[in-house]
Formats: sequence, structure tokens, C-alpha cells
Amino acid sequence: MPKIKVLPHPEVCPNGAEFVAIKGVNICRQLLDQEIEIEHACELSAACTTCHVIVREGFSSLNEASDTEEDLLDRAWGLTAQSRLSCQAKVGDVDLVVEIPRYTINHAREHH
Repeated sequence: MPKIKVLPHPEVCPNGAEFVAIKGVNICRQLLDQEIEIEHACELSAACTTCHVIVREGFSSLNEASDTEEDLLDRAWGLTAQSRLSCQAKVGDVDLVVEIPRYTINHAREHH
């Protein structure tokens, strides 16, 4: 089974985390299930960029990004070539290393 390693984030995951992932389930849902409170203002519907992550390892094992996701990513803070919306990126067979960017475009945190 693949694993997800989350790099430390000062607010969301200060010590980082590592856990066994479920293939075919999006990264955001898996982070939330592990009580890593990544922002997700649109409730995982691919309508914002608050769940933006940078996939440092394992990027090519994810499902392909849709045109809608690609368009939304253009608005994300700290966009890189390995950026994905975690609500749309489904885990494949490979371990992932994920970085949660320090900032989002949200002006106020939702605390779901």
C-alpha cells in the first residue's frame, strides 16, 4: 500500500506526518481523515485553490489533472510544476511526499 509523507507545516502539521494511503482516494480526503486540517473552502468540489499541495515525490503516479484543475491552479499561491489540488489528486501505487504551502488565497481560515 502506498504511503503519504506530509512535510512539516507550521500551522497545519507542525511535526509532519506519515501514514498508509488508500489507492484511488484523493489526497485532501486522506489528509482530513488523518486530522491534518488542510483548508478546503469549496468542500472538495474543485472550485477554489485552498487545498493546493506540492507533490515533492510521486507526482507522476497521480491521476491526470483536468482542464478545470489546471485553470484553478493558475490562481494558487506558490504554484510549482508539481502543484495539484489535493481534492482532485488521487493516490496511485507509489508513495507520495506532500508539501502544504504556507499560504492560500483564503483571507480567513474556515476551520472545518
